Amino acid sequence: MRVAGAEAIRIVRVEAPGPGALPRGLLSSAEAVHRQLRPHLDTDYASQMARILAGGAGMIVALAGDRVLGVAVFRVFENTHAGRRFYVDDLVTDGDARSTGVGAAMMRWLEEQARARGCSSVELESGSQRTRAHRFYFREGFLITGFGFKKALQ
Repeated sequence: MRVAGAEAIRIVRVEAPGPGALPRGLLSSAEAVHRQLRPHLDTDYASQMARILAGGAGMIVALAGDRVLGVAVFRVFENTHAGRRFYVDDLVTDGDARSTGVGAAMMRWLEEQARARGCSSVELESGSQRTRAHRFYFREGFLITGFGFKKALQ
């Protein structure tokens, strides 16, 4: 896939620190894009993501050349409600690259992974204020299947 006539979009799996990890410059670029969705991430982004990946999550970046255009974090787990679940924690496209096919390319990759891992659906939650993201999810075939509830603990 190409971004507005530019280079093809490549989806690259991010591994925990080690030989398969993203080079430092790309990790920094991934952080900048990821913070567009999650500005509250730890100041030591690399360590936080290493912990999250070590805990069973996966991460991909969408690249055009060496430029990070999108980031997704996902996991597979099983529960009594839905069985084997492919859950997307985060899906964000750089603000300058939205509506260019980056999100759709990441979603296709995530759907392929879900099928390969024996999951029958891809699930995610989206903040009620993120109406532009909701339009994207509806275009991608997602349905609202329930409400999420949260209670802050003091």
